[in-house]
Amino acid sequence: MNATAAPLDGGPGKASALAIDVHGINKHYGDKHVVNNLTMQVARGEIFGFLGPNGSGKTTSIRMMCGLLTPDSGTGTCLGYDILRETAEIKRRVGYMTQKFSYWDDLSIRENLDFVARVYGMPRRREAVDRALEHLGLASRAQQLAGALSGGWKQRLALAACLLHEPELLLLDEPTAGVDPKARRDFWEQLHQLAARGISVLVSTHYMDEAERCHKLAYIAYGKLLAQGTASEVVASQKLVTWSVQGEQLSTLSDQLKGAPGVEQTVVFGSALHITGHDAPALEATLRRIAGPQHRIEPIETSLEDVFIHMMSGAEDNMRAGKETQKTRRDGKEAPA
Repeated sequence: MNATAAPLDGGPGKASALAIDVHGINKHYGDKHVVNNLTMQVARGEIFGFLGPNGSGKTTSIRMMCGLLTPDSGTGTCLGYDILRETAEIKRRVGYMTQKFSYWDDLSIRENLDFVARVYGMPRRREAVDRALEHLGLASRAQQLAGALSGGWKQRLALAACLLHEPELLLLDEPTAGVDPKARRDFWEQLHQLAARGISVLVSTHYMDEAERCHKLAYIAYGKLLAQGTASEVVASQKLVTWSVQGEQLSTLSDQLKGAPGVEQTVVFGSALHITGHDAPALEATLRRIAGPQHRIEPIETSLEDVFIHMMSGAEDNMRAGKETQKTRRDGKEAPA
């Protein structure tokens, strides 16, 4: 079920300027270090984007932050409650929306919401369901079966279920995966309306346009936090220089540039090739030497996507490291721990 929280009956969470405040949390599964010493803060009323490749530890991190999973080590609070000792209080004040739609296809939108309200023993559940239907624009479709809904409308139903108990924090795990651009845009408008009401939002996403709509961002790769801050702060922190090349045979040019002085990354973006590196003079000299007259070159601002691709290329794969450790032990080159 997408909504994991129970109804609020104990008032708002403890007074704190931070919705999430975790320090040095870790999680292992066998030899794999899934979340490695994560420290992160999310302010009240803030939309915080959580980015990273598949298998990077985002979902595990989210679950530890809201008390659904116990860290192996580290400390933290969620809505002022300790993530180790006060998990029940956290769960009652958080709405958690998973990527996979998991409601009942043979029930209507209203029936799905009513069932969720019953499961959590909500008082005046009809009023709560009516309020959720109205706020999420679902009232006109209340009798429609969930199985007949498009991806965007299923997404709205899932969000409505998360909001039934009026949570203080929403944890959204890739909520717009597989949803069309208009539905994604509408969904983000709703998130900003919720944030304006003081609800904090932690959302994981793969879309750069969504990342840029967040108040702050964190990028995690293979269990490690690589960057955190506003979009402009994240871009500035990497101190990258980027040039754009337009013209013919960009794939061939990309191959020629790889490994050349000053060139750390080449990525095709539509009809242009982005070349990125830290050594600005060396990068420019290489481009002017290798790019022919059939190419137009110019310096451009480094984008968020350029930065994330660069960070990902330099990250160490913890799954590969775990497999190599296992192989080493099998070969008898290292004594088991």
